Amino acid sequence: MNYRLEQDLLGEKNIANSTYSGINTARALENFDLNSKAVNINLIKDIALIKKAAAMTNMKLKLLAAEKAEAIIKASEEVIEGKFDNEFRISAFQGGAGTSTNMNVNEVIANRSIELLGGTKGNYDLVHPLNDVNMSQSTNDVYPSALRIAAIRLIRKLSNSLSSLQEALQIKENEFSDIIKLGRTQLMDALPMTAGQSFGAYSKAIERDRWRIYKVEERLRQINLGGTAIGTGLNATNKYVFMMTDTIQNLTGLGIARSDYPMDITQNCDIFVETSGLLKSCSVNLLKISNDLRLLNSGPRGGIGEIILPKMQTGSTIMPGKVNPVIPEMVAQVSLRVIANDSAITSASSMGQLELNAFTPLIAECLLESLELLDKSVILFKEKCIDGLEMNVDRCLENLEKSLVSATALVPYIGYDKASSISKTALVTGKTIREVLLEEQMLPVDIIDKILSPTELIRTHISGK
Repeated sequence: MNYRLEQDLLGEKNIANSTYSGINTARALENFDLNSKAVNINLIKDIALIKKAAAMTNMKLKLLAAEKAEAIIKASEEVIEGKFDNEFRISAFQGGAGTSTNMNVNEVIANRSIELLGGTKGNYDLVHPLNDVNMSQSTNDVYPSALRIAAIRLIRKLSNSLSSLQEALQIKENEFSDIIKLGRTQLMDALPMTAGQSFGAYSKAIERDRWRIYKVEERLRQINLGGTAIGTGLNATNKYVFMMTDTIQNLTGLGIARSDYPMDITQNCDIFVETSGLLKSCSVNLLKISNDLRLLNSGPRGGIGEIILPKMQTGSTIMPGKVNPVIPEMVAQVSLRVIANDSAITSASSMGQLELNAFTPLIAECLLESLELLDKSVILFKEKCIDGLEMNVDRCLENLEKSLVSATALVPYIGYDKASSISKTALVTGKTIREVLLEEQMLPVDIIDKILSPTELIRTHISGK
């Protein structure tokens, strides 16, 4: 293998000629050799987008020669297109507040730019990773700005996916509006309801999640580009700051805005805590819905069995015929991961000290992972579970008829104590509420029929009146 010699503050190092990264990336790969996930590629691509915008801006300001700037722009575009994804292998869990990631992008873009200009990798006299690619920038304004842009893109995707899930639940609400089933509280028989009503409640929960997540974008739009190291803007000009913001807006099509106080954006990570908290809220709802579906699908003969989930795969290596609710189980596990990520984001955000938070790599990894996992799992939940879900109408009716829940409707007529006595008698004798009422002749037959009519029991009124 051919090598080139590169040097930095700490000394010299042989770098394989085949790689576009340089000495800083090599040291990071050694220092953070965790065999763990690499930095999220969405973050890498939006850092490259910032490099492109900076080259365009610095060229307009005549701080960067046109030929050099155009090479950087082209190389940045190739990174964004994914042509160099294999060059970004540093662990997501790294010290240095993201400096290694920023340097990795700088080096890859610089060496590709050198190639485009006809030079050989490592000839940084042609294009320098710091002097040219990182001109007017610091990791501390590039990294959080790229994270905000990446998060907004993923938030928009997730919002759309949640909208589709909400619509699918609403379709089930209408489809099952005439199916009466047993409602339960604390896993015990409660009152009759329609199957459609349960899906309507699920839909409302997802609607809130979609709206909350959609709206949080507004607080992610502020970026601190031009603030450089701590937000004071040293080594950047006012013209650069304003031109960069406009360029980023044009390149992304997002409503990105310049922060009126860059130091705030540089050191405070509360917006990521807020965003993660909303993802946690969404996960709580998804976890609840998925567990409800698993419970109501239980059986097919020994459980509740009121819902029939789509059969996706065989469920056991030893029990023939077993089919498990694998999609709700997957959704539940994703939800638990997002909840765990939220805890990490909360802790990491609180550990920022003075003018910078050194733990932004953990925040970035957890936040972007949560957004990606939720988006993909919500799509699968809709397509592989909700869309094909059916109700077992016969089982719903059977469970309802066996229950004693209709005794509640008697309270306005005979009082709580007598209704309890009727319920107890039915339970002990194995008879229905109707049969006990008829035997004890507490109410006229026509009134009993009205009170105990299933359609009367699911409306907001006094049954039978």
